[in-house]
Amino acid sequence: MPGFSTQIEQFLLYLAAERGLSSNYRISVRQSLSHFAAWCSEHGVEQPGAVSRSLLIEYLRSLPAEGLSPGSCRIAKVHLRIFFRHLAARHLIAENPAALLPGGRATPGLPETLSADTVARLLESINPDEVPFGARDRAMLEMLYGSGLRVSELVNLRADRVDWDEGFLRITGKGNKTRYVPLGAMAAKALRRYIEHARPMLMREGVRADALFLSNRGSRLTRERIRQIICTRAAAAGIQEHVFPHILRHSFATHLLENGADLRVIQDMLGHADLATTQIYTHVEQRRLMELHRHFHPRGVHRPEPPLD
Repeated sequence: MPGFSTQIEQFLLYLAAERGLSSNYRISVRQSLSHFAAWCSEHGVEQPGAVSRSLLIEYLRSLPAEGLSPGSCRIAKVHLRIFFRHLAARHLIAENPAALLPGGRATPGLPETLSADTVARLLESINPDEVPFGARDRAMLEMLYGSGLRVSELVNLRADRVDWDEGFLRITGKGNKTRYVPLGAMAAKALRRYIEHARPMLMREGVRADALFLSNRGSRLTRERIRQIICTRAAAAGIQEHVFPHILRHSFATHLLENGADLRVIQDMLGHADLATTQIYTHVEQRRLMELHRHFHPRGVHRPEPPLD
């Protein structure tokens, strides 16, 4: 029977060819399954067919001790479930050890967001007249927040995907699905300055430069490098909150909702296939409304009654 590495590679090919799932999703699956395979090897198990339900439970219980968050543990469980379901459906293993794993789908937590003032402070702390990096970083952050892009979408964005006349970006998102996202006035201004004054300075002879945002070597910026840039810029702006690329996307959606945007419009701009994914932002709005009610409404906060005479 083939070992873990062969089965994992075949499963990843299935996810790409038959399910059409994105490369980022497949990378996440590979990381989860490779970590599990290495753990199994340490415990004397070299083939998926030798994995038992009790071994899976023992592995999942070990993850928090390695520093994984509850969300990461749930993702690992999902990846194991779909992997073993795939093997069982193709009769590559006798039975599916993950079929009866305890625990269902957890209710997602509220997304972390920044206030509009904090986002403005972050953006305005970056001087776009400092070329090439100030102009580049300002344009990147304006687009992550102003258009709600995923960092992977920003990484893969090309210059020919910007429609200057109509003010839209043509984005290829998860599952290679294309959507059109508005390019706001501030983001457009920052992007035009970057393209005209900074990007030519970053281009290098002999390096293919089809990506919109380039590194100092003239190559495409990586997701990790963009995360580092954002963290560095936030620290320089004196922002205490943990700032990362996706928090700008969360803030984009939350601020739109707070200002009256329709949930389905937000769904389209974020590229969510299911409205239920977008509805998590309504919880943020409900929480804000409760806080406002408690703070301002005469009966929103318990007040002690005056003593009887």
